[in-house]
Amino acid sequence: MRFVFKTSYAQDLGLFRDGVQRNWYLALLVGVAVLPVLVPAYVGDVSLVFIYGLCGLSLMVLAGYTGLVSLGHAAFLGIGSYAHVYVTQDLGLPWLAGVIAATVIAAAAGVIVGVPALRMTGVYLTIATLAFALIIQEVFARWDAVTGGLKGKAVSKPVIFGVSFAGDNAFYFLCLVVLAAGLWLTANLLRSPTGRAWVAIRDSEIAAQSMGVNLAVYKTMAFAYSAGLMGIAGALFAHKIGFLAQDIFSVLLSIQFLLMVVVGGLGSLHGAIFGAVFVAMLPVMISQARDALPAMLSQPFTLFGKAAGDTVFLALDRFVKQPGLEPGIFGLILVLFILFEPLGIYGRWLKLRVYFSLFPLYKAATFRRQKAYMRSERLR
Repeated sequence: MRFVFKTSYAQDLGLFRDGVQRNWYLALLVGVAVLPVLVPAYVGDVSLVFIYGLCGLSLMVLAGYTGLVSLGHAAFLGIGSYAHVYVTQDLGLPWLAGVIAATVIAAAAGVIVGVPALRMTGVYLTIATLAFALIIQEVFARWDAVTGGLKGKAVSKPVIFGVSFAGDNAFYFLCLVVLAAGLWLTANLLRSPTGRAWVAIRDSEIAAQSMGVNLAVYKTMAFAYSAGLMGIAGALFAHKIGFLAQDIFSVLLSIQFLLMVVVGGLGSLHGAIFGAVFVAMLPVMISQARDALPAMLSQPFTLFGKAAGDTVFLALDRFVKQPGLEPGIFGLILVLFILFEPLGIYGRWLKLRVYFSLFPLYKAATFRRQKAYMRSERLR
């Protein structure tokens, strides 16, 4: 067993709990850096995980640390994507200028949404952000001069300071650097008075206001920062998919982002990354299961004859290839996590870590699932 004792207030402000945790993160960084050499076939999928991680980080700041639920973050992703492509391809400005434009325009859109929504909480704020997402999707479909309308818009490969990032490995490291910078910036911001004010608003708006926190200012800042991060992710997302169409940035994508932070673990930067891995890899696993599952499950029925096995195979194959199967699985997973593991994947990891650190001196009551949570306990 290893117990970490705090001997100064500076330890509460550090990025890492101790030197051991810092070394583990350095080892993780080295492992991610050599991943393209170890599994070159999955470099493209891992790049998408990094982009989704930045999206999850954006929504985690708003929902996990400020307590403001949004169903409109796909709109911010689309705004960042279209703004970046318009600035770099139509106006001919450098790639970095396109990223800055995407960030600023998305953050401005976040302020536009945040200011009217200051007096809304709970389901009313969710409905307001949902309405914003539907409006922006209609704008994408009709603003032909910028978005290409229903025809869509092709996206060229990124070129930064004359260096092409068209290759999978180069784009992989570009996404990794941007994600690491976003995590570093957000972790530092959450340790600042601004981040502590966001957490105070999440726990209790009345208590935060009584301590001098300006709710209007800090909620607007949370919306702007969250939307700005999503704008940066949109710039990378545009290059990743290679073609922009208005139906990509649908409400379903916003629900996937919400699923990402809930499944990963609300109120944790680790949860944003865990959720990104889960959401990005789940469609890949579903597509593989669609090919292998019918034959696997129909195999026992071949004992009753080839006709019975073929009938079961065709029925299962028709079921798993239904167009609404993937959204249904996303919804089912979200419900199951809310019911059985409200702290998400990261919460489960914390319980396992404590279990093995105390083994064999653990107490069963320590790991008994609570039936009710205070608001501050649910979102640690």
